[in-house]
Amino acid sequence: MKTALTPLKLATLLAGLLISTLSQAHGVDEASKTFLSSQSGQAILPFIYIGAKHMVTGYDHLLFLTGVIFFLYRRREILLYVSLFTLGHSLTLLYGTLNEIRINPWLIDAIIGLSVVYKGFDNLGGFKRIFGYQPDTRIAVLIFGLFHGFGLATKLQQLINDGDGMIANLLAFNVGVELGQLAALLLILMLISQWRRLPGFSRFAFTTNTALISLGLMLTGYQLTGYYLS
Repeated sequence: MKTALTPLKLATLLAGLLISTLSQAHGVDEASKTFLSSQSGQAILPFIYIGAKHMVTGYDHLLFLTGVIFFLYRRREILLYVSLFTLGHSLTLLYGTLNEIRINPWLIDAIIGLSVVYKGFDNLGGFKRIFGYQPDTRIAVLIFGLFHGFGLATKLQQLINDGDGMIANLLAFNVGVELGQLAALLLILMLISQWRRLPGFSRFAFTTNTALISLGLMLTGYQLTGYYLS
């Protein structure tokens, strides 16, 4: 007899995966530091690789993107929203790194967690049902993209140094982020497209977006706790 996958069970399942990586949430993993420590000057390919790796393993970014594209069917809409998110995080990634803006990583990651909560709540029609108002999702995606970019900038400053090759390495990292984002989006879209063909997609949609809210709240709570204890 099969057991139904409830929102709580799905959230618990994914929470186990997230908890295993939260210990490294505010820094760059040692493997990346070791990999780049031997590089000097321009290191285009290494920074592209690290940027792509950071996005593909960035669970908070991927959760938000999953929520953003979950109910998008037209290619034009997908391109629009992904472009807005890309514009937002590219601007703050470049600006924050070049100007050495370091926002407290606990707080910036708490906001990123809230972005996941927002998108899951929005996908479930919560704003219209509870508040009778629907925010402009395009503006929200752009704004949250800005915060995601500051999160990336905070981590990138642990890897990049002033001097020869800084600008090239920064741009290479951003290219890597976009390549990683594209690869992750294609996989997510492929999986969601398959689920859309199943008769139980509406139930799956409710379960998934409820899980997004639960995971986003868990991430936010974890980050705020870390902020007050640090």
